[in-house]
Amino acid sequence: MHHFLKPAPVLALIAALPLALFMPRALPAETPVVGHHMEVRLDPAAGEINVVDKLTLPPGRDSVDLVLHTGLAPRVLSGDATLEPLGRDEHLEALRLHLSPAAKGAVTLAYGGQIRHGLTAVPEGMGRERQESTGTIAPDGVFLDGGSGWYPRVPGTLQRFDLLVTLPPGWQALSQGAGPERAGFAGSAWIETQPQDDIYLIAAPFTLYREPGNPGGAKGAEAQVWLRTPDEPLAASYLAATREYLDLYSRLIGPYAYAKFALVENSWESGLGMPSFTLLGPRVIRLPFIIGSSYPHEVLHNWWGNGVYVEQRTGNWSEGLTAYLADHLMKERDGQGAAYRRDSLQAYADYVSTDQDFALTAFRGRHGEASQAIGYGKAAMFFHNLRLQLGDALFTEGLQRFYTDNRFRAAGYADLRRAFETVSGRDLKDYFTAWTTRTGAVRLALTEVKTEPTKTGYRVSGRIMQTQREAPFPLVVPVVVHPVTGPPQRVLVNLDGREGRFAIDLPAAPLRLALDPAFDSFRTLEPGEAAVSLGALFGAAQGLILLPSGAEPSLLAGYRDLATAWTVGQPGWRVALDSDQAELPKDRPVWLLGWENRFSPAFAADSRDFSLDPQGRTLRIAGADVDTLGAGLVLTRERDGQALGWIAAGDAAALPGLARKLPHYGKYGYLIFTGAAPDNRTKGQWPPGDSALVRWFGDARPALAPVPRASLVEAGH
Repeated sequence: MHHFLKPAPVLALIAALPLALFMPRALPAETPVVGHHMEVRLDPAAGEINVVDKLTLPPGRDSVDLVLHTGLAPRVLSGDATLEPLGRDEHLEALRLHLSPAAKGAVTLAYGGQIRHGLTAVPEGMGRERQESTGTIAPDGVFLDGGSGWYPRVPGTLQRFDLLVTLPPGWQALSQGAGPERAGFAGSAWIETQPQDDIYLIAAPFTLYREPGNPGGAKGAEAQVWLRTPDEPLAASYLAATREYLDLYSRLIGPYAYAKFALVENSWESGLGMPSFTLLGPRVIRLPFIIGSSYPHEVLHNWWGNGVYVEQRTGNWSEGLTAYLADHLMKERDGQGAAYRRDSLQAYADYVSTDQDFALTAFRGRHGEASQAIGYGKAAMFFHNLRLQLGDALFTEGLQRFYTDNRFRAAGYADLRRAFETVSGRDLKDYFTAWTTRTGAVRLALTEVKTEPTKTGYRVSGRIMQTQREAPFPLVVPVVVHPVTGPPQRVLVNLDGREGRFAIDLPAAPLRLALDPAFDSFRTLEPGEAAVSLGALFGAAQGLILLPSGAEPSLLAGYRDLATAWTVGQPGWRVALDSDQAELPKDRPVWLLGWENRFSPAFAADSRDFSLDPQGRTLRIAGADVDTLGAGLVLTRERDGQALGWIAAGDAAALPGLARKLPHYGKYGYLIFTGAAPDNRTKGQWPPGDSALVRWFGDARPALAPVPRASLVEAGH
């Protein structure tokens, strides 16, 4: 499965072209708008498109530069204007449209030809890749965006459009805005009057399911589901989820800006978010967890990214804010917010080395685990700690102010800061500057902890230090104390320098004190806070994969194929037979493949988290026997700081699926799969322990409940 992302706008896609016309230009807040009235005829069998586009250009110009797909042979159909070719590169060509005063910005162009580009695999780290298309018109479907050059794009502009699409019988087309019907027109019709940063055109033999909205707010937007294979129960579940999320985010942020939101089934595995619809792959769309995890992320992009546009020059804030208010919020509602934040810190530790780190202002889009850990994870934590500083009410008010002030405009971190400063009356310059323009994370230490009796109970005090070599970051850090009787207490300590102090009065003696136990700060995890996971191996720049020389030939071949797939583009990783090694290396991460691997006993020795008997082929996790017959098993462990992983399959047919799926399970410490597909049966993380950020007072170590905290939705509404 591919991770979900908003596709890059056309200007980013053509940034590498040598022509000056093609260089990316950041959209200013007040961006000129081009109007398009397009009559489109699609011939999927031939891969062809024919368009008549009545353009309304920004006033006061005697020429404009256009970008169009090569080979479409544009000509001026009406209007006093001429076209001048400027050059081409790859699949795009540049043209200059010269306008006479008589044209008054109104010109009709006619063009047509073939657009057909295959899928390209984009590597995203060890064992991971995603597929993308430059644009295609094919017998199984049509995918066109500005990067494909299907319409005349004027760089540095936004678009309004009225679109009439003629298609083969049984086909329908989809775009932004309202549609697909129009009185008197037999094809698909779409209109969008709000300025857009691109125009998308998707077509296939879809079955359309819909639920009309009621007037007023998000309830006025229609919910739609477009499936290539009819499936009424699946459609009904997505229609209900669409309504839920549109209403949720309309209450939290502001009114939904589009006439509909549509779930659209793509022809390849994807997770793309466009204005007013999302394009998901056929397997992705049917994964049971998607509707409650990644789907709200795509809906929310219609506020962040497709409602307020990203001023790319100053950093893509949209993915982090969307991850925080969708992925994180869904977990927070289920009481798993702390686990989500810990996983974000772990991903940064696993995948981001010093030479891969960059500031939030340098993030443009995801291109692998490292960029995701920063642009999604670190950015989400930036917003989370800001929320702690301001409180839920002011944080929500700031979101609403930002949305209201910048809807359908390009905005950046400066606009976010302005909105939160306006509602809070606080100067947030130091916080925004430090966390968006610098690399790295905080490292915390807890010192000088002491307790003393008072007239009314006890007082616990201590000092918090930022111990990273780099300059301190401004942030607030929670300290939580559990007394021997009564509820726990939490205080927020403001760190605007290298250190801060706290003193907490209690009615009873303290039992336990913890610094940042719910992972509210973007920081380096301390030993004991998170156990080893698959990400520690997948994120390593170098390592060794050892094949089982004693395995039967088909299994050995399958393991070799898995290792080969994982080491493509990973020059620091090496593959060898276990028989080639005198002993298990200790200086790098190691994957051990197969029950038969001669180092499996060494991997299993003295493990606290599992009991593995390679000879008897038995496994116990958390005291329970695992059915290993025919199962695909994955275990990790840490040995003196070294990450080790072990994979065993009972059937060689399951290995291609494991090779494809395991890189997407990076946060887990163990996994159990069944069947040749294979299907995940069990997944889990090894239990963490205490760290240097925890102090116990006395010998008792009872299990303690975390401080109850409302989700952002529950707190604000």
